Amino acid sequence: MFLRKAHLLLILLVVSVAAVLILWSKSKEQSHSKVINPSVSQDNIPSQKVAPVSSVKEEKTPSVELEKTSSDYQQYITYFEKVYKTFEDNYYLPPDHKVYDNFIVKFKTMIYAQLKSEGKSSDYVKWRSAWSLVDALKSKDDRFSQLYPPKPAEKFKQEALGQNIDLGIEGKKTDAGYLVTRMEPRSDAYEKGLRENDVLTAIDGMDIKPLAQADIEKKLTPLMNTKVSLSYNEQGTAQTKVLEVISKEYFKQLVFLRPVSVPGVFDLEIQHFNRATAEDLFRYLQFIELQNPTGLIIDLRDNPGGPPLAAREISSMFLKGGDELTYFQKRGQEKADLDIPTIPDQYKFKAPIVILVNEGSGSCSELFAGVMQYYKRAVVFGVNTAGQMLLKSMFPLGDGSMVALVVSRGYLPDGTPFSFSGVTPDQIINNAPKDGLINLAAEYLVMSTKKKQ
Repeated sequence: MFLRKAHLLLILLVVSVAAVLILWSKSKEQSHSKVINPSVSQDNIPSQKVAPVSSVKEEKTPSVELEKTSSDYQQYITYFEKVYKTFEDNYYLPPDHKVYDNFIVKFKTMIYAQLKSEGKSSDYVKWRSAWSLVDALKSKDDRFSQLYPPKPAEKFKQEALGQNIDLGIEGKKTDAGYLVTRMEPRSDAYEKGLRENDVLTAIDGMDIKPLAQADIEKKLTPLMNTKVSLSYNEQGTAQTKVLEVISKEYFKQLVFLRPVSVPGVFDLEIQHFNRATAEDLFRYLQFIELQNPTGLIIDLRDNPGGPPLAAREISSMFLKGGDELTYFQKRGQEKADLDIPTIPDQYKFKAPIVILVNEGSGSCSELFAGVMQYYKRAVVFGVNTAGQMLLKSMFPLGDGSMVALVVSRGYLPDGTPFSFSGVTPDQIINNAPKDGLINLAAEYLVMSTKKKQ
């Protein structure tokens, strides 16, 4: 048992079984937080609006067959075979080879001619067609598995892991310069002393005042390992200081303390999960414990998820160490368990908890909310979650592109699979505004505490 657990943890760390639910339309319509979703460029990856292969109408498509002797044909077929083999070896359900065979016929007689007639490049034809192949092979319940061309693939990996490559500076243009409104605490600029309310006056010796907001932001997001000179006025002083900072990869801060109108109740919003989430959450919980809290709200609305190990780490702050958190079972393999880590009792958070969720809460968010509900450690408010508590992996295809696949469903400790309908809240509350649901949760926590007294 111990070896299986250790083996699972090693796999999760090495291959970054990270990923997140990419809630394309839902997050765009209802996102209330700064949730980052992979952008889909028409030049780099086929839009979700493009019809899959199965819906292409044959009578409207030129019936021009791609000659088997062409080098393009061999390139495409080799790539498509690699995509199918990746599915066959790793997908949580066995793919249907008939679907692949039908796709090849349609590619030769319909898809290739259609895309080429639109003037698309060979790479676009390859990636667009493979995207349709993945869409045809995956199950109807699977909203995660997808093919990503090189640029979106790199961006997706960063966002799935909650990583950024920039200077970690946000702000707005003012008459005095660029007012820093937020700093990422793990960025090089923060480590070297730049803080909120400082005012940038020059970047690499260039005066900021003539620059537009967009131009400033572009200069603050250079390529990785780029050195940048920042001139700035420290808050409350007229003295100009100069820093040399480096654009580096870091884990974003994704846990934030939000105000609550009810005294004694605290609200922590987790916008995403990454490998630094437990560290940030622990710091806030230690602060809250000193305030003698009545209760805690954990807001996971529109949190698309992240690595399962992030949920495992934060569960230790609320649940009994050694108990089972969840397990995954890949096709044809034994189940692999994740347990709850054991930490000293003085670091456990003991006040009542309400967790807020919605249809934008996916993956790791569902794991944490579902397990806290299962062990009756928290009451869940909101609407059903996304239904994507699945083990996911990213598989490179050799040319910078990758396919992200569901490799296993997740299960509660008693063997119940996480439903594709999502985690059902204890209190279903529809159409609640952001602050309205927070206030309801706060009032519930106060009433619950009074009943126990």
